[in-house]
Amino acid sequence: MIEENLNKDEAVEQKKQEVQEGAKGLIESVKNFLIELLDFRHDTDHEATVEAIKTDIPFKGATAWILIFAVFIASIGLNANSTAVVIGAMLISPLMGPILGIGMSIAINDIDTLRKSLVNLSTMIVLSLITAFMFFYIFPLQDDTSELLGRVRPDIRDVLIAFFGGLALMVARTKKGTIASVIFGVAIATALMPPLCTAGYGLAIGNFSYFFGAMYLFIINTIFIALATFLVLKLLRFPMLKYVNSAKRKRIAQLASVLAIVVMIPAVFTFITVYKESKMNNQIAKFIKNEIERIDSFQLIEYTPDLNAKTIQLKFFNEMTEGEINTLTNQLLINSNYEALKEFKLDVKGSDTKSFDLITTAYKEKRQELQESKNIIAGLQSQIKELNQTISNLNARIEQGNIDDNNKVVAFSRIAKEAKIRYNSLEQIGFAKVLSSKDFIKIDTIPVATISWNKALNDSIINKKEIELRKWLQVEMQLDTLFVRRINE
Repeated sequence: MIEENLNKDEAVEQKKQEVQEGAKGLIESVKNFLIELLDFRHDTDHEATVEAIKTDIPFKGATAWILIFAVFIASIGLNANSTAVVIGAMLISPLMGPILGIGMSIAINDIDTLRKSLVNLSTMIVLSLITAFMFFYIFPLQDDTSELLGRVRPDIRDVLIAFFGGLALMVARTKKGTIASVIFGVAIATALMPPLCTAGYGLAIGNFSYFFGAMYLFIINTIFIALATFLVLKLLRFPMLKYVNSAKRKRIAQLASVLAIVVMIPAVFTFITVYKESKMNNQIAKFIKNEIERIDSFQLIEYTPDLNAKTIQLKFFNEMTEGEINTLTNQLLINSNYEALKEFKLDVKGSDTKSFDLITTAYKEKRQELQESKNIIAGLQSQIKELNQTISNLNARIEQGNIDDNNKVVAFSRIAKEAKIRYNSLEQIGFAKVLSSKDFIKIDTIPVATISWNKALNDSIINKKEIELRKWLQVEMQLDTLFVRRINE
């Protein structure tokens, strides 16, 4: 019995060991698969990569003209608000070469290449700014386009695009048989040319907030592309440049290390700063949407955040009470959804300003005018109803007894109304059949219309209007003859 139990325990233990070994084998297989999938060190060509980067650094002759043409194309694209044209300028721009040269030279301690890269990049920047300035000075924008405004306020996304774009570019550069499509894609994504053109536009119109915002975006792109280059080359263990003089080698190595730190510290600081600003802007937009816009009693005109002063200026149409302002402030300070806005203050404008009073007064006046117009319309509708009733009664009376010799109805009330509509300067109108005799023997019945005109009219206009009125009355009253007599003569 004891032996059987021992055999069972040994069998269970053996199965456990088999399962553990199988699991270890599976984990090892997955690990090897991932290493083989993601490892790109074996596919690196050190010499060809360094040579290719150095080849793109020089800036003279054809490269200078290509840069000038690229600036013109990008400026036209910004002017026309055309994304396709701006992308075309990014593809032909040679700005990427010196930036990669800076990252590579720091990584391999190549001071000569670093010096050339810095000089060429500085020259490119100055030439780009001058070219863009000249273009926008000669062809100024009518309005700030969305393509241009998108380059004056960098956020966390621009930092991430520059960094990951630089990583993708260097991985493609170090691969045996460079992947050209990746290089073109990174040139579009990192967008080095449009910020320089936007900075030139800022200089041309004297808007230095545009200039500094665009240059800030360009510096972000430059720093993080160089940083990505430095990290990839260090990861791939590119050989350090060797110098015959050991003291010089040590000094250059120290200088390269200092430069690497100088590049990385601003990069980290920039990333943190832009990340915080992006977080604050997102939470401000969320606060406006959740706490103000969804409440009908708050009629918001606009809001203006000031991240440096830590204030949010709110302008309302309606008058805000102190209690409502305190409620909004408490939501800003207490609600965990606005953690980044704890130190912010609300600056409510509009309810006590002169401009708001003018708007409110004008609004009330317009409402009063609208109400008066409604009352007038209602009165006119009532009068029209009474007039229609009067016309119906008069027509009934005319149909009962007022029939002329030709048995034709004379609807005088309708005719008088239409005559006033046609001739608004008509003061009075009358109609009668007058007994008349030329030989004092035979008596005729003559239809006569008596009229009175506004005295401000001159005779020439009155004569013309009388002729038209007589013809019209003759047709309406179905008369062969009609005499018109002016009362105010």
